[in-house]
Amino acid sequence: MGLSSHESSTGRSGTTVERSDRELIVTRSFEAPARLLFKAWSTADLFMRWWAPKSSGMVLRTCAMDVRVGGKYRLEFGKDASHSFAFFGTYVEVEPDTRIVWTNEETEDGPITSVTFAEANGKTLLTFTERYSSKEALDEAFVGMEGGMPEQLDQLDELLASLDRSVG
Repeated sequence: MGLSSHESSTGRSGTTVERSDRELIVTRSFEAPARLLFKAWSTADLFMRWWAPKSSGMVLRTCAMDVRVGGKYRLEFGKDASHSFAFFGTYVEVEPDTRIVWTNEETEDGPITSVTFAEANGKTLLTFTERYSSKEALDEAFVGMEGGMPEQLDQLDELLASLDRSVG
């Protein structure tokens, strides 16, 4: 069952998924510094290790990221080369260790996406927001995101734990 306008749900992992008519907001607290979260969102080889939900059977086949204002990204997903699809766009705002904002240009009415990292007391609150052009565009995109985002962020948490031990 999906969420209706202005409702939210919180998963077992502490990931909260909320939506209104045109906006999706996902939040989660991580026991890691903001610099590690920023690195996981802005370094292609790290991003590839956590972004695709494992339960989907899809893999992130390619990932190109030029994380700077005006830089481009392209992510290609698929189960194999004959069944793949791509997401791509442009970074419009980049504040190291704090915020990344990008366009989603694979459709005419693609959302503007932002992710912020707010660090306090050894933890970082991640807020992922997608703003859509219409309720209908969000409704179409929302299918699967309610379960997918918490799983992705669980995978990110696992990656951060390994980075925390290996990165000073």
